[in-house]
This record gives sequence, structure tokens and C-alpha cells, in this order.
Amino acid sequence: MHLFLIVATAHFLALLSPGPDFFLIARTSLAAGWRRAAGACLGIALANGVFITGAFAGVSAMQPDSALFGLTQLAGGLYLLYLGWQFVRFAGATPLGAANQGGGAATGLAQAVASGFLSGILNPKNALFYASLAAMLSGPHASAPWKVAYGVWMFAAVLGWDLLVAVSIGHARVLRRFSRALPKLERAAGGMLIVFGAGVLVVVGRRAIGAMQRL
Repeated sequence: MHLFLIVATAHFLALLSPGPDFFLIARTSLAAGWRRAAGACLGIALANGVFITGAFAGVSAMQPDSALFGLTQLAGGLYLLYLGWQFVRFAGATPLGAANQGGGAATGLAQAVASGFLSGILNPKNALFYASLAAMLSGPHASAPWKVAYGVWMFAAVLGWDLLVAVSIGHARVLRRFSRALPKLERAAGGMLIVFGAGVLVVVGRRAIGAMQRL
């Protein structure tokens, strides 16, 4: 349960920072209403589901003591450090007003779902992020039931958070408050991701030292 909370927290923190998906949802909500934006939310969640399934299936094919698994964990830890540093470095640098510019809203629910799916599936950061989270799993937490639990939680978290954004973003007061709090949220999220990434690297280092001592 402890590892589940760590992975779930790292995943949720990454959701807090606006990216291409956030601006698609915000633009659609502002231009066509939250119900249309909910279609984009579903598409984004489905794209995340593809990455989640692929990441967990890929890691399950590795043995926990294999060099490939260790390299995957190493790459995942480094990516979490990089992502955390980017959050801290560019905290508050992305204006939320950009959500109201460019690219018209989807003309139908199906198109909104398709737009959301493309936005999520074409974002390379999603693949790297889920691979890094999957690489954190080991021991009992790498079993199929646990991976299903992780996958269901992550899919639900993405969909729930995006729907909350879609419903809330149309309110000017909410947008102003979120804009003021965004730099602090991004710095806090970045700091936590750096801690998680460092923790993964420590585990990898200990495992490598143990392997060398057994030689």
C-alpha cells in the first residue's frame, strides 16, 4: 500500500501542471461548454489508458533482477528528475490565457473525443512518464492484480481531474485563483517528483551494489 500511495501521488502531481491536454480541455470548455469538453476528457483518458497498458505490459515482460529492468528503472528515475526540474524551473511561465487562443472547439462530441485522444497519444511525455512509473514497481507490487489496480486508478484520476478542469475552467473566479496558485503548485509538484526520482535511483544503486557484491 505504501508504494501504491507513492506512485499514485507522483501520478496525480504530474496532472496538476497545465500541458497540451489542459489547454485543449480549457479551450473547448470556454468555446463550447463543459459537456463538449467532457468528450475531449474521455479521449485524453483513453490515450493515457493506451500508454498505461503498454508501460505495464512492457515492464511485466522483464525479470526484476535483469539488466533491462534495471536500465528501465534508471531511465524512469532520471526522467522523473528531469520532469520535476522542468516543473520547478518553469513554474508559472505558461499563461493560462493561452487556453482561450487559437484552434476552434470541436464541432461534435465524437470529434471532441478524437481531438482529446490525438492530443494525449501524440504527447511523447505521456509514454515516458508512465514507463517511469511502471519501472518503480517491483516485488509483490509488480503482480498482475496490483498493475490492474494501478491502471484503473490512473485512468480514473486522469478522467476525473480533466472533467473537473472542464467544469471549473469556465468560471472566471476559478481561473483567476488557479492562475495565482499555479506557480506554487508547479514548484511543489516538481519538488515531489524530484524526491520520487531520487528514490528510484537510490533503489537502482543499491541493487547494482548488491549485484556487484554477489559476483
